[in-house]
Amino acid sequence: MTDTTLDDAGLSRRSLLKIGLLGTAFLATAGVAASLSGCSSDGPAGGMRVLRQSDLPFLRAVLPVMLAGAVAAERMPQAVESCLARLDYTLDHLSPEMLKLTRQLFDVLALPVTRGPLTGVWGSWEKASREDILAFLARWENSVLNLLKMGHASLQQLVMMAWYGSPESWQHCGYPGPPSI
Repeated sequence: MTDTTLDDAGLSRRSLLKIGLLGTAFLATAGVAASLSGCSSDGPAGGMRVLRQSDLPFLRAVLPVMLAGAVAAERMPQAVESCLARLDYTLDHLSPEMLKLTRQLFDVLALPVTRGPLTGVWGSWEKASREDILAFLARWENSVLNLLKMGHASLQQLVMMAWYGSPESWQHCGYPGPPSI
């Protein structure tokens, strides 16, 4: 039988709980700091219903990396803008509580105090390289903190729903579109 105790990994239950509590406290503090700094109080960006100006640098940096392989390089700028519009539409139709959580996620990613320690991207998103963004996504996907794993899953689901809900993505995946009625 395989030994599944935490002793092999050098972690006790107590230290694992401490790590989880510290991570939760840090993220909660970051969310409060974002709220108090006014990061979450700005209104929608021009032409958007929900997405704020502070959300756009992150999304414009991450979307090309997440859509790589699904979009030809020469079509990427149009695909990013299309995906942003569909993401905005999707967010506009979320429940108020889910929208609040999504905004908190975007605030944590936009605020320099939390962006560096949590993502490994210490400068602005506009200056982040493809490798920096891939490392951030892998870091969150494989994190020991469930909150970061949930953030990655939420971000991935939102982006994939926005992109694959668009008729321009269907040809790439072989979907002929809905049947004509």
